[in-house]
Amino acid sequence: MRTKIVAGNWKMNNNYEDSIKLAKDIESKAANLNLNNTRVIVAPTFVNLKGVKDSLGNASVEVVAQNMHQAKNGAYTGEISAEMLQSIGIKTVILGHSERRTYFNETDEALAEKINTVLENNMEAIFCFGEVLEDRKSDNHFNVVESQIKKALFHLKDADWKSIVLAYEPVWAIGTGETASPEQAQDMHAFIRNLVASKYGDAIADNVSILYGGSVKPSNAQEIFSKPDVDGGLIGGAALNVDDFMGIITAAANL
Repeated sequence: MRTKIVAGNWKMNNNYEDSIKLAKDIESKAANLNLNNTRVIVAPTFVNLKGVKDSLGNASVEVVAQNMHQAKNGAYTGEISAEMLQSIGIKTVILGHSERRTYFNETDEALAEKINTVLENNMEAIFCFGEVLEDRKSDNHFNVVESQIKKALFHLKDADWKSIVLAYEPVWAIGTGETASPEQAQDMHAFIRNLVASKYGDAIADNVSILYGGSVKPSNAQEIFSKPDVDGGLIGGAALNVDDFMGIITAAANL
């Protein structure tokens, strides 16, 4: 059975006190749920990572990083290494988010290097990818997603896939209020799973969790998550409100 995951990407939001409060509120409410094989993840900004990590005594809420540099160390002002993250107990990192690709010019080739660094350090990656609106309108979305996955991940060995979580995020649905229909999400997730199977076989493809990201809310989470190839969500705006986030977690846990 694939692991269900609801991950809250807080992006550049919340000061230190707000981050601690939100994390502890989520932890408190999650403790009253039967999570039913559902991982609950939060990703604060770098400066709040250790504080949030230290504030959570309940292992039911995991703390992960929003990004990581591919180099071990060196003259990379403003960047964060795997060793730095591990030194404060962080074992998972989000890579390839569309905002990193768009605003910071991250390429598939650079992301392949970051994935290698994750694996070399026995960490886990939540790898993001997805098409822009023009690609969707021109029916090029499958080609775009295939290219992103192949360039960043198809050099991996079979055993590496135990450390990979996939996150499909149609860029046109991130923070816009627009959401891919449950059928659109399922079509793409099935395509992704079949793509992985074509290279690595059904066993690996069937075991990799594929998350959906893009304006997921409590009102649509259950319908989206109920699709056979959707294994949870990477949540943006709704993850900043404890009640909204818990509604999404509950939707995943109840399936």
